[in-house]
Amino acid sequence: MTQAWPAVSYDRWAPTCDTLHAHTQVLGKLAIALSPPEPELQHGALRLTARGWETAPLPAPDGSGSLVVALDLRSHEAVAEHSDGHAERVPLTPDRPVADVTREVLAAVARLGGAVRINPAPQEVPWDVPLDEDYEHARYDPGHVRDYFAAATQAALVLAAFRAPFRGRSTPVNAWWGSFDLAVALFSGAPVDPPGTDFIMRNSGDAEQFIVGWWPGDTRHQGAAFFAYAYPKPAGYEDAALSPAAAHWDENIGEFILDWDDVRAAPDPHAAALEFARSAFRHSCEICQWRPGLLASTEGSPPPVR
Repeated sequence: MTQAWPAVSYDRWAPTCDTLHAHTQVLGKLAIALSPPEPELQHGALRLTARGWETAPLPAPDGSGSLVVALDLRSHEAVAEHSDGHAERVPLTPDRPVADVTREVLAAVARLGGAVRINPAPQEVPWDVPLDEDYEHARYDPGHVRDYFAAATQAALVLAAFRAPFRGRSTPVNAWWGSFDLAVALFSGAPVDPPGTDFIMRNSGDAEQFIVGWWPGDTRHQGAAFFAYAYPKPAGYEDAALSPAAAHWDENIGEFILDWDDVRAAPDPHAAALEFARSAFRHSCEICQWRPGLLASTEGSPPPVR
């Protein structure tokens, strides 16, 4: 079973990671531009599906129907699809810079459903060159993308299993701001007082929340890992021993971490990662004094609706 969970080496495929990250941001920014949320909400959530990353159906700018834009990580192409059945494809190859792909995706959307303008400023990355002018990031290794997609799929199954029985408000398993980190948030229903002013609290509507997710690695944490935290973080939150035993608090990141390699080494990786999510949630509910029923619901009591 362990062998079904692929190795993910961030330092080996960081250039591909950066390029893929930029491509997913284009999708997130299209989601924002085509379906603008409430002014205080600043996210463009993406879905991980059987083919890769994709937007939800979005209204075509010309009113002709709806559009879905996807990064097909199996065929390695960006796909724009109209509800009338027409589609256009933009190849993702090792030597195509982010600027060219960005412009071609926008042109494909314009031909299918009308022109749309996005904010090309990159997010969550250490560079500031606009996406439609970025000729530096052009490394797209299909083998690395295959490894990432296989790992992300396993992680998504864990997060979906954790979220499924929750008897409260929650987000889907998705990505924020075009990142290809995966996360799901569960909410207590209680407001935070005083209201927050940062990005996370704007998106949650100033409600207490618990977030658990997975990333394939970044500059702060070179290895893939599951992560979990409560927001706002109560005093003493980091003082807990979670399960499995490999889980630990990362002071630099400010989150509980379960490294991917530790998950892969477990006899049942899915069960180990799911236990991490549940353990972190149990701790968060207790220290944040969430309603007992919300805690019980993630363990299947009451059972999920069938």
